[in-house]
Amino acid sequence: MPEIIPFDVAVIGAGHAGVEAAIASARRGCKTALFTISLDQIGNMPCNPSIGGSAKGHLVREIDALGGVMGEAGDTCCIQMRMLNLSKGVSVHSPRAQADRRMYHTYIKKLCENTPNLQIIQTEIADIEIDDEQNVKSVINIFGAKYPCKAVVLCTGTFLNGMVYIGKSGIESGPDACLPARSLSAKLAAHHITLRRFKTGTPCRVHRRSIDYSVLQPQYGDPNPQPFSFSPQARVYRNDAVCYIANTNEITHQIIRDNIQESPLYSGMIHGVGPRYCPSIEDKVIRFPSRERHQIFVEPTGLDTEEMYMQGFSTSLPEHVQIQMYRSIKGLEHVEIMRSAYAIEYDCINPLCLTHSLAFRGFHGLFAAGQFNGTSGYEEAAAQGLIAGINASAFVKSEEMLELSRKSSYIGTLIDDLVTKGTEDPYRMMTARSEYRLSLRHSNADARLTAIGRKYGLISDARWADFQAKMHRIESGIETIKATSVRPDAVNAYLERVGTSPITQSVRLDALMRRQQVDCSDILRELHIDFDLQGEEAAEISHRIKYEQYIARQEQQNAHLEHLEKVKLPKDVDYKAVHGLSSEAIEKLSKQKPENLSQASRISGVSPSDVSILMTWLKAGGYHGE
Repeated sequence: MPEIIPFDVAVIGAGHAGVEAAIASARRGCKTALFTISLDQIGNMPCNPSIGGSAKGHLVREIDALGGVMGEAGDTCCIQMRMLNLSKGVSVHSPRAQADRRMYHTYIKKLCENTPNLQIIQTEIADIEIDDEQNVKSVINIFGAKYPCKAVVLCTGTFLNGMVYIGKSGIESGPDACLPARSLSAKLAAHHITLRRFKTGTPCRVHRRSIDYSVLQPQYGDPNPQPFSFSPQARVYRNDAVCYIANTNEITHQIIRDNIQESPLYSGMIHGVGPRYCPSIEDKVIRFPSRERHQIFVEPTGLDTEEMYMQGFSTSLPEHVQIQMYRSIKGLEHVEIMRSAYAIEYDCINPLCLTHSLAFRGFHGLFAAGQFNGTSGYEEAAAQGLIAGINASAFVKSEEMLELSRKSSYIGTLIDDLVTKGTEDPYRMMTARSEYRLSLRHSNADARLTAIGRKYGLISDARWADFQAKMHRIESGIETIKATSVRPDAVNAYLERVGTSPITQSVRLDALMRRQQVDCSDILRELHIDFDLQGEEAAEISHRIKYEQYIARQEQQNAHLEHLEKVKLPKDVDYKAVHGLSSEAIEKLSKQKPENLSQASRISGVSPSDVSILMTWLKAGGYHGE
């Protein structure tokens, strides 16, 4: 078989996971190939052209803090930026950008094209050559050309054996009417990698002129938008696009009920498992029969197109039913569908076969990221791609792998959930998934992760200097605030103005700033205290002071989990020999081989009593391995 060009790292798939993996690997000095079925699919947004959102915005800022590219791309291609969940606590505030879809693709493609050490190749990879010692040797395309490599990152998205369904018709296809990857699944199975079927879907795109906006509720961008990127030069490109809210009604729901057997989801054609937290409109109507309406977000897909995206209204019903449903909605009575909605079914893995580095267990140099790992969403994919790319290059360079802890980040939580619990449906990140969410704010992602990005060579000297200066200003500001006492005559007029009780004696400034009504910037201005703060720094000082006591309480509650992380479990434990473990725990522990008791405690099917038995067994010297 002819060899073409040797690479250090081969990345299969150029969606959001593949792009982050390839750029990270290349920037870390590895000769990297990015393989894609179509150059036009690089950084594509086949569903909603948005970046961020609830919990997902945290992931984007963490990606940026580590040196990834999604944050800067989201800022550069933004047409509307909003901060979500502002009525709730700051730990769940999440930035979200509506992006120009074509601009985003063009930006990411150009970034890949201009990245040293990175070569983009349009072809379909059909096989991975692995030797008898389970070492990755090469990737092979459908024409038989071999590309030798030392590591591979699988980022196939929804392309593997992709099937698109509309009504009772199904055709082989990837997203956006692209060719599917038809050959690789069988080869992975031959390497004893078990695949399963998941499905996702996308709504219609409709013509802007066919919507009556006068009866819809408009949504505008924030007056002072916060960029995703922590770079001092970060700016939001544009913030003037308008989104709208429409609602389904009983007529819509009855159309769906009358035609439910036409849906491949309910007729038995689709066997793949769909996303629990982003269901089709059919699922919403059937699962929640008492709901009188469901919201639809009408959002532009870009500045140079008339296409509008109908967020929250995905379906796989036949096209004649789709037009009936859409035209039953107020404001959409004359809607023109430009792209029909569809469901797509695809092959993916159970991520329990991966380690925390996103490497396949039992293989050397084989990694995976994105929807191939059973996740849903651009942000989840990009986060995994970044970690997989760092670790594939670390494998090639014989360096330490990056494994983020749950305490450090939502990325660490995401990966830990996947590789210890697995997922029975496409996984979506939510703030509720983290027991450390009070300290994992989107605003402090740089404080948590930039040093790690620097360690792995993804943070430039200039950005590192900016980061250190920012941390110094924040720490100095907090130190000064805690050392400052405030007299009643200096602050009572301000306190009464903002609706909180005045003080009768001198009080430490940090105690006043913990009051809900007190804004950090405002009270510092009232007291004529100037720390020369920039950007988000005043807000971050306020967050750290206001949350200090809550975070301390969280740390106490989670101390037990940290203790469990320190209790290591040997890799060659025979769990059948541990008396008292449940049969399910024996099966799951033997299969997943957790590294410590904390990981063991998060495996579905391992109960607290099983963890206690393991703890007692270890203390009693029950392990006699090497």
